[in-house]
Amino acid sequence: MAAPKRGRSASAQSKPGRSLALILIAIVALTGGMFLSGNKTPRLGIDLAGGTSITLKAKADQGSAINKANMDTAVDIMNRRVNGLGVSEAEVQTQGTDNIIVNIPKGTNSKEAQQQVGTTAKLYFRPVLASEPSGGAAQSPSPSASPSGSSSPKPSGSASPSAGSSSKEKASSSSTASPTASATSQGRAVTDALKAGSTPSPSPSASGSSKPSATPSASSSAGTAAAKLQAQYAALDCTKPAERAKVGGASKPGDPTVACGQIRKVWYKYVLGPAAVDGTEVKKAQAVFDTQGASGWQVQMTFTSSGSKKFADITGQLAKNQSPQNEFGIVLDGEVVSSPFVQQAITGGQAEISGSFTQQDAQSLANMLSYGALPLSFQEQSVTTVTAALGGEQLHAGLLAGAIGLALVVIYLVAYYRGLSVVAMASLLVSAILTYVIMSLLGPAIGFALNLPAVCGAIVAIGITADSFIVYFERIRDEIREGRSLRPAVERAWPRARRTILVSDFVSFLAAAVLFIVTVGKVQGFAFTLGLTTVLDVVVVFLFTKPLMTLLARRKFFANGHKWSGLDPQSLGAKPPLRRTRRPAGPAAGPVDPKEA
Repeated sequence: MAAPKRGRSASAQSKPGRSLALILIAIVALTGGMFLSGNKTPRLGIDLAGGTSITLKAKADQGSAINKANMDTAVDIMNRRVNGLGVSEAEVQTQGTDNIIVNIPKGTNSKEAQQQVGTTAKLYFRPVLASEPSGGAAQSPSPSASPSGSSSPKPSGSASPSAGSSSKEKASSSSTASPTASATSQGRAVTDALKAGSTPSPSPSASGSSKPSATPSASSSAGTAAAKLQAQYAALDCTKPAERAKVGGASKPGDPTVACGQIRKVWYKYVLGPAAVDGTEVKKAQAVFDTQGASGWQVQMTFTSSGSKKFADITGQLAKNQSPQNEFGIVLDGEVVSSPFVQQAITGGQAEISGSFTQQDAQSLANMLSYGALPLSFQEQSVTTVTAALGGEQLHAGLLAGAIGLALVVIYLVAYYRGLSVVAMASLLVSAILTYVIMSLLGPAIGFALNLPAVCGAIVAIGITADSFIVYFERIRDEIREGRSLRPAVERAWPRARRTILVSDFVSFLAAAVLFIVTVGKVQGFAFTLGLTTVLDVVVVFLFTKPLMTLLARRKFFANGHKWSGLDPQSLGAKPPLRRTRRPAGPAAGPVDPKEA
């Protein structure tokens, strides 16, 4: 039994190069991925990179109250909305009973995130009763809404969206269809909607032969409201921010309203009917690229069961109308973010909005549809630009403290372990490279951003990593003190050191995991970095430190116990090998003869 065991041990000792090659390949692959992805440095959090801090004040809507449950729901939706844009290390948290603080670090999508976070009102789908450019600009095509997976072409004569159009474009008239509804027909549509409280009836044809939908029995109050709405629509100038702020957001979901929307830097004004579908009834929305057709980027929506029925009803009625009354406006915070036209009734609970979207436009609209429904409305109280100066000073101080600590560790290793300090410093270098490369890759992958607490976690990890080397070195020195030579001492010390290292790292990782789960904000950065470096410590010790020590044990400098190797048996107080000595045999027991004595 002993011989095979020695054979396996010898085999394990003779192939440490495999482990070293494996970790070298991993470092080269990760480093290559970092350079190929273009992310050569880790992303920085708001305290290091600067950014924007937004304060939002909650306002109670009809049927909703400012309470902890609604505020927590709003924070969760805002978090998902910002994270949906890929913004790293954004913080959304409540302050007091009715304020929410949003910290958005400077980054690729930080400006868009700021716009979407400030756009916090509820999301609605409203039928378009009338629309025109605000200021007389020419109309441009709008995206269309069609059943998901439908392969049928658009109706004959309908204009396709022009190249470079945005997600908010208007529908143009076709070569065979009638012109855009006149002011008179628009007025009738508005009046009909006010009376019926629903979508408009079909608009007049090109010949103008259409039966007026208004009836003599209409109440005077509806006519008055219609006239007021038409007057407000006629006087509305969406190019003025002050006028845009007055419309859309203050109306109730069940009332028609006027609203504004921007298309390629041109503002359009709308008359919108009562809300037909609430944003909460959108179950899922995502931006996808149509590889089978010429639609390019499009937004696919999935509705809840109740939303599916409502959407089927509204699209079935809108499909009977002509432009612009075959459109529905997607309204967020009183602003029309998209107004696709309808080709046919959309049933089945799935729909897609297609047009000449850019990837950013499609993802932005999908994000609004997914996370646009908040339980409360919010008013922007303040927007503050955060500079990275203070964080930079703290980072400089933290890095200086880390450098001093690392220098003290190195001095201790050299003074106490001498030649073994080379193994420790090489292992620390490998751990540092892996940590840096993985942090750089995790930025675009999961939105990880390096903040001050995360830097602190990396500094603490220096001590954790050094502790693992010390445990192993001391086990080897203990074996040498017992009289063993270096090569068997390295192998006999490893199982005992391995158990201690795994238990110690498990406790550190468990503490980091609990801290990450129970905390929020920047403290999670500390916990994440601590957990990451703890895992890397195990990888480095198993795949680098142990194999490297096995190789060095074969070198005369270490194997012969040079006084600068740190493994000198004499300086360690090693015991000489124990050998049994035979004691000379004594005289046989019995009486002693006096003559012989």
